[in-house]
Amino acid sequence: MICNKYDLLEKIGQGAFSQIYKGRNIRTGELVAIKIEPKTAEIKLLQNETRMYQYLHSFNKPQIPEIKWFGVDTDNYYMVISLLGKSLESFKREQPNGRAYLFETLHLGMQMIQLVESIHKRLLIHRDIKPDNFLFGLESSSIYLIDFGFCTKYKSHFTPTKTSNIIGTPKFASISAHEFNELSRRDDLESVGYILIYLYMGELAWDKITDNDEIKLMKLRMIHGEDPSIPCVFIDYLRNVRNIAFYETPNYAKLISRFSGKQ
Repeated sequence: MICNKYDLLEKIGQGAFSQIYKGRNIRTGELVAIKIEPKTAEIKLLQNETRMYQYLHSFNKPQIPEIKWFGVDTDNYYMVISLLGKSLESFKREQPNGRAYLFETLHLGMQMIQLVESIHKRLLIHRDIKPDNFLFGLESSSIYLIDFGFCTKYKSHFTPTKTSNIIGTPKFASISAHEFNELSRRDDLESVGYILIYLYMGELAWDKITDNDEIKLMKLRMIHGEDPSIPCVFIDYLRNVRNIAFYETPNYAKLISRFSGKQ
């Protein structure tokens, strides 16, 4: 029982620093998701994530989960949010041969770009764009963006600096992230491109690679067109995103138009 209000029902996910449970409000019967982060976690993200959800919901963002409660006890931090449906990762696994159809992938790509644009407009960058962080609604085909623990404010006035390590998930991180560079809006969009190739192809060439430099080189080779099996629409998208300057505002509508065929 959390906060004398929420029952834990079953575990539905786990990250590097937290666990996620399906829960129920015992007073209303509403189903929720409860994220639990131990106080002993090496990196504490839950308070920052809660602030980001609250900030985004102040602008009535419908495809961002609603915060129900945040609290702490002697052992853990707790965040209660709206319960959503399956992730894009689960969606991919359910497809024939573990691959989505091209038209489905392009449609999802348009939704993802629109979602990323909506947080960029609030001067935020997500910095951990991956299939597990896009979820379908419980009763709709719309997708939601979650997991804002690494989210930060986009600073348009400062000189980019180096980071101590990769920010985000290496499999879907931008090339700049592999180079330990500060991230900006273009990097969120680059990660979307890798997700789309992953959904359509069923895998990424570097799925089983752990070396940071080797993953970066494989991404560069792919963007240069060394794999003819990847549709040009995805390679062109990545090339366009990679050409966006650090401070430049991406042309989201143009990127979306490449997937809709209305160029």
